[in-house]
Amino acid sequence: TSVAVLRTSQPVIVPTNTEAPIVPQMVSCEEWQSWPVIPVVTDTARALYQRGQADAKAPHAFSKIGDGEIAAEWFFTAFDLGQDYYDLGPYQNLVPVIEHFDGSFGRLGMAARRGFNTERILDPSENDQELCDSGESPLACELRLHRPAFAILSLGTNQVGEPDEFEQGMRQILDALLSENIVPILSTKGDNLEGDHRINQTIACLAQEYDIPLWNFWSAIQPLPHHGLQSDLEHLTYGITDFGDEHAMQSAWTNRNLTALQALDAVWREVTTQP
Repeated sequence: TSVAVLRTSQPVIVPTNTEAPIVPQMVSCEEWQSWPVIPVVTDTARALYQRGQADAKAPHAFSKIGDGEIAAEWFFTAFDLGQDYYDLGPYQNLVPVIEHFDGSFGRLGMAARRGFNTERILDPSENDQELCDSGESPLACELRLHRPAFAILSLGTNQVGEPDEFEQGMRQILDALLSENIVPILSTKGDNLEGDHRINQTIACLAQEYDIPLWNFWSAIQPLPHHGLQSDLEHLTYGITDFGDEHAMQSAWTNRNLTALQALDAVWREVTTQP
């Protein structure tokens, strides 16, 4: 039986710290647009993390799973390159999470690639034949090689015309992660190419059904110029990884790196401490 996740219905402001959000009331996943940017972490995720540690999952590792928005070299990579490549600005509280997950930020892995969708991530013919076993999907290969305690899952844009197939594939991916005792962090996508936000609502409803953390990236970029999207209404606006630069903070990619880091920090801290 799934446990409903409590969510806030207040307008979202990206916080300057990553303390757990205060969540006063239950909100349906159909109202996902009002959910906080930074995930709410429940006992389900805490228990999953503890089982993962008993199963020897690497506590300092996370995997990226998804399409071009998570496989891009300008997503997260800077945090593994050193402080000459990023500036936390007022977010110095994020230093510990960068140090803790050193080595995972720049790692692309087997299950993140431009053009990937749920079907390709689960398709053994898409695997790296040099590193993966015969018959092993990119997802299974990644989980075997990296043994992460956490996984950031960002998909949807490449299946806007296949919502049913997308949901089915997401369930298979989530079932695989949970069976391996890996804590998933789901992400909403920035675009609305399908026109009715169905993909993001599906992602939110899966997060609520499985009772796992949701990083509401879509909400984070709504206040930005053109909602953080380029003229094609698909790709995110570019910006350097400098959280103290006022101009950069008007770009979606800068906010993506910041809020992803905040989401990872919040989930990591919550599952490794007593509530």
